[in-house]
Amino acid sequence: MPQAFQLAVCAEMLWLDKPIEWRAARLTEQGLGVGLWNFPAHDLGKLEKVGADYTIMNGYLEGRLADADGAAMLLKSARETAQVGKRLGVDRLNLHGTGLGDGGIPIWQHQVVTGEMWLRARDTLNRICDLAEEEGVVFVLENLNPMDHPGCPFGSTADVLALVSSIDRAHLRINLDLYHTQIGDGDLLRWCEKCLPWIGEVQVADNPGRLEPGTGEINYPGIAKRLANMGYAGPVALESWAQADSDAAVDAFVKAFSL
Repeated sequence: MPQAFQLAVCAEMLWLDKPIEWRAARLTEQGLGVGLWNFPAHDLGKLEKVGADYTIMNGYLEGRLADADGAAMLLKSARETAQVGKRLGVDRLNLHGTGLGDGGIPIWQHQVVTGEMWLRARDTLNRICDLAEEEGVVFVLENLNPMDHPGCPFGSTADVLALVSSIDRAHLRINLDLYHTQIGDGDLLRWCEKCLPWIGEVQVADNPGRLEPGTGEINYPGIAKRLANMGYAGPVALESWAQADSDAAVDAFVKAFSL
């Protein structure tokens, strides 16, 4: 079946008994892009030798959007991470409203985001865009759901869309994670339509369980068809655990997004 999208898989979440470079090579052999999380956990030399298309990687190791000290940490970390991203040829560098700690819990939690925080976040992201232009990289801002990541500022799909669309610069796009949107917002197809002009990548996993397509409640083959009908032909990445077998999880993903 032909593929309408640029398909990739997060290597951090599958074949957990194998080295990360083995996983990257396996995905490359299958003609798929490779997503990464935090680079300090890996041997960059070994990842370079794979020759993979590294599609996305965390774009920072510390910092946050909405206060001066956090913004300074974020910008410093993002510049350092951009160098690693360029070394590996990473397509997009991922951001959140704040750094995430153990279990994905936000380090800096806020249940209410003030107007001052919105202004600071927009300023920080504009500075991120300036940095990205200097370095020749692209950053994406990811939405997160409030159950897995409670109190994360600017975590909702609506907040991410509002920030990225108001800044509207080519070096900042949306990482639209439909697993998170399903839990936090629902109405996936309308969110795809609203975000479409600013999407840098679509990430997928089924709900509940954050497993591969076909294991839960989300109609991913239907979403694939609607995305293609909207004219989206960009990256779609599996960011899920495997229900049982990692190869089967990848196959289910590719089948769901092959039209």
